[in-house]
Amino acid sequence: MFRVVIIALALCAALSPVASSQDAKNPRVVIETTLGKITVELFVEKAPFSVKNFLHYVEEKHYDGTIFHRVIADFMIQGGGFEPGLKERKTRDPVRNEAGNGLGNLRGTLAMARTDDPDSATSQFFINVVDNKRLDRENTKDNVGYTVFGKVTDGMDVVDKIRAVETGLQQGFKDVPVKDVVIVAVRRVK
Repeated sequence: MFRVVIIALALCAALSPVASSQDAKNPRVVIETTLGKITVELFVEKAPFSVKNFLHYVEEKHYDGTIFHRVIADFMIQGGGFEPGLKERKTRDPVRNEAGNGLGNLRGTLAMARTDDPDSATSQFFINVVDNKRLDRENTKDNVGYTVFGKVTDGMDVVDKIRAVETGLQQGFKDVPVKDVVIVAVRRVK
């Protein structure tokens, strides 16, 4: 009986996503917002350029004091590029698109925001609040897609609070929260 329990525990540990060596190598960050904290695991092997880019912004404290400037309740929440009052932050050079990495835009994943230029992602990111398979490379008109580079591991309740805020039109931008949702700080925790 004792051997069966040990074998079962070993099998559970081997199958657990937390116990995999892949997850152990992935950096994690905490996004502290005015509505709570969100912990994110970054997929360094699947999206090395995007993760390196994001971590540069974290190390430079670029995200501190920015806002979630675009919130669409049945789509995503987007931030990382504007301060309150929709003042745009200066960014580093863009990174190349890595949407062909096999990761899908599913609820809770973190992806790079970009313009129509596939290789235009800088500091802005979004968190998918629903499955958005239409953003995956194979489902987009341009066959490019949006790079998934992480996932929320804790704090989806905070993401859901953010997605539920009242939004409106401000300075020509749609879907802007009426009351700022500020990213207080983003810090690497592993």
